[in-house]
Order: sequence, then C-alpha cells, then structure tokens
Amino acid sequence: MSARTEAAEGYYNALAAGDREKMESFLAADFTYTSPYDNELNTGPFFDRIWPHQSKVSSFDFVRVVEHGDEVIITYELTWTIPESRKARSTEVMTFNGDLVSRIEVYFGWDVPHRAPVGKTLQT
Repeated sequence: MSARTEAAEGYYNALAAGDREKMESFLAADFTYTSPYDNELNTGPFFDRIWPHQSKVSSFDFVRVVEHGDEVIITYELTWTIPESRKARSTEVMTFNGDLVSRIEVYFGWDVPHRAPVGKTLQT
C-alpha cells in the first residue's frame, strides 16, 4: 500500500471515528470538495456542511482503492447508524498535492443492497 492510499483510507477512518483533527491532518491548505450538491467548497464550508453528518457514520468498507498518478480513486460501502444502520456505496476521486489531499470529487452511489426504484426493474 502506498503512502497516498494509506492517507485516503486514514481520512475515511478518521471520519468514521469522529476524529476531526486527524481527518484535517490529511488535507492540504488549498483543499476543495465537490459533490453533486457542492461545488468546490474549501475547508470552512466543507466542515460546516459535511462534519455534522459524521455522527451518522459508523464505518467505511473499502471495495476498491486505486492510485493513478496524483489521484486515489476509492469506492466504499458506508454504513450509516441513522437511519436503521443502512449501507450505501459511493466512489470518490482524491487528488493529492504531495502527501496531502487537495481535492475530493464525490460520485454518489446507491443503497446496499441495490434496489430498483419503485415501478422499475434492474437489468442483469
């Protein structure tokens, strides 16, 4: 495991543990966060919007961790404690500046197990 993949996993483990100081230690000064709901939040707005949900996270199970150049692509299954210990799967692209995360792009996934929307069927 490389230093960057270890840092990526450490970031998520710190989030699940509620250790904000440890989580922040992985972030570069120019850090930004982008998701379907957020566009290039810097550290202040990121923690204002994301950190309050931390207490609802119990764990991350890493499905795939791939390093490519300055990026680590990580797919995880997240276990929420609220509501009802449900799981979800997402993928994030973490861009590194040296050993620190300078950018995170979030691509939301689906609930686990994967269920078709009402009135739809999943193709296999």
